Amino acid sequence: MNIGLIGLGKMGNNMRARLQKAGIDVVGYDTNPAVSDVPDLAALAAALPAPRIVWIMVPAGAITDSVVHDLSEVLTEGDLIIDGGNSKFTEDFKHSELLVPKGIEFMDAGVSGGVWGLENGYGLMVGGTAENVERAMPVFDALRPEGPRDEGFVHVGEVGAGHYAKMVHNGIEYGMMQAYAEGYELLDARNDIIKDVTGTFKAWQRGTVVRSWLLDLLVRALEADPEFKDIAGYVEDSGEGRWTLEEAIEHAVPMPAISAAIFARFVSRQDDSPSMKAVAALRNQFGGHAVKELD
Repeated sequence: MNIGLIGLGKMGNNMRARLQKAGIDVVGYDTNPAVSDVPDLAALAAALPAPRIVWIMVPAGAITDSVVHDLSEVLTEGDLIIDGGNSKFTEDFKHSELLVPKGIEFMDAGVSGGVWGLENGYGLMVGGTAENVERAMPVFDALRPEGPRDEGFVHVGEVGAGHYAKMVHNGIEYGMMQAYAEGYELLDARNDIIKDVTGTFKAWQRGTVVRSWLLDLLVRALEADPEFKDIAGYVEDSGEGRWTLEEAIEHAVPMPAISAAIFARFVSRQDDSPSMKAVAALRNQFGGHAVKELD
């Protein structure tokens, strides 16, 4: 099987390696010629046998818009584009409509796993027709974690559904990280009685109801820097969190925990907060997101 992969950054490059390990031939394109297999999108299309599958793994927004538009000029009827970035689900409708007149198919895929996906596999939430899901299933099987398919992969619904599910996933992620971070700050504040903050979190990794992969990553971050001395308590927020709240307001769904977690990130830009240091460290651990270092 062959696939084109556009965007060979932290996640894209690892995805290429995982696909290749599964025996899929990957033609990769990136604006960085040092990692790209071909010089441009036209060359990528020429290198793939038709009907083609092309996976986009670039930043959401204008860059994804540009790539979809440019691909529409070099792909042909029967080809399939999969947007695996973090696009807003409403953008999927626009991209799909753009491709319809040319007979080019479109799917959206919410991808979770960050920089650990190469080793652990990626959680996949996809939107599109059943026919296109079946067509791309060898790709999804190569990327998802080992084990039962429904524990790491879901065909959520039609176009837009995959990114919608990923949006909600990331909103939940905000709330979980914030809870761990606030717990860290309270433990750290009671240094008169709490003598081992890192050990406390480590003890929670087995047998407790708060155990999770995020907790494992927080322990990893604490072991590297127990006081987060080298990290500023400044945390960015990605679009998915804001989009989740927009949808909550639109559909009158109360989300006090997720909304509080997002607003806490805004607070982090005003004060150097210990809990925000923990959130920043967690984002760096699971996604390789940059942290703002202290001067």
